[in-house]
Amino acid sequence: MKLWRSPLAWTFLASLVLLLGVGGWLLTDPATSRSDALKTGGLAGGAIVALYALWLNDRRRRVEERRQDIERQRHELEAQRAEQDRERVADERFAKAVELLGHAADQVRVGALHALAGLARSRPDYTQTVLDVLCSYLRRPFSYTRPTSSDKGSDEEQERELTVRLTAQRLVTDLLPARDDDASAYDLDLTGARLEYLDLSGKLIGGLLLRYASLHSSTNFSGCRFKGQVYFTAAGTQTGRLVGYFRCRGAIFESRAWFSGTKFAEDADFTDTTFAGPANFKDAEFEGDAEFTGAHATNELDLRRTRFAGQTDLRFASLPDSVSLYNTVVRTEKDVRLPDAWMLEKLHDGDARIVAKAG
Repeated sequence: MKLWRSPLAWTFLASLVLLLGVGGWLLTDPATSRSDALKTGGLAGGAIVALYALWLNDRRRRVEERRQDIERQRHELEAQRAEQDRERVADERFAKAVELLGHAADQVRVGALHALAGLARSRPDYTQTVLDVLCSYLRRPFSYTRPTSSDKGSDEEQERELTVRLTAQRLVTDLLPARDDDASAYDLDLTGARLEYLDLSGKLIGGLLLRYASLHSSTNFSGCRFKGQVYFTAAGTQTGRLVGYFRCRGAIFESRAWFSGTKFAEDADFTDTTFAGPANFKDAEFEGDAEFTGAHATNELDLRRTRFAGQTDLRFASLPDSVSLYNTVVRTEKDVRLPDAWMLEKLHDGDARIVAKAG
């Protein structure tokens, strides 16, 4: 830069001119001493230097702000690039794990299931997708028979596959938030699945599809909170390694709860459960004891053609105005407890029909 283009040179020149000009002008006044004239001229020249210093400081501030803005943009670009890299790695992990679910070795499939669960924990936006994959694995056709002395190899293969499936069930449970967590509620689609020891107790669940599912050994939904629609249509509980109890104590169904055609082979416990939406048990069969003590039904309750073959306690804590009791049957030799508004009407062969009292 040439000297005459430098702001500093022009500032010095302006300050000098102002010093000489003001000082010389004051010296023409006989009342002003030489020292006062020089002092006043110096202050005028110094003001120019001070203004230059302020301008220079402001310029430095603006340069620093631009530098910081460029640095911030660079960090944002780096963060975006890193996030894209993480997404790419996550997608690759997901694709590889899904591919390994079809591996012939059961230990490889177990490892793939854990890899998917680990991905969901590190990347919460993958949780619903991972749950969908785990549920899809559990919906795969699977038959299981107790080990016998014959065909031992086939039984061992079934045992290994059952171990993989139990791992999938446990990981589904682990990925679901607790009932009282302020978290997203995830949906589960287990239509037609064969499940054993299914335990989702105390979990927050969105929608649940268990249509035509086979629930072996004990099934536990106690303390669950269902935010979406729940369908157990034509599902069935059966014995497996243990008796097929169905526990649903203190659960909350915020929307539709559909148990139409469900077959409970052993005891079913709905004690203190809340049905905030329509509850449908039409054509359901309770072969064991049925417990509804303290349950709340606040919308609609459909018990048409429901059959209770064991000890039955239908003393709901609250009942809706709309209750359907057409051909709702119990066994008279069993202990049957009903709300005050209901009564038994004896039929043939030890059956009795539940009807509402007149008036």
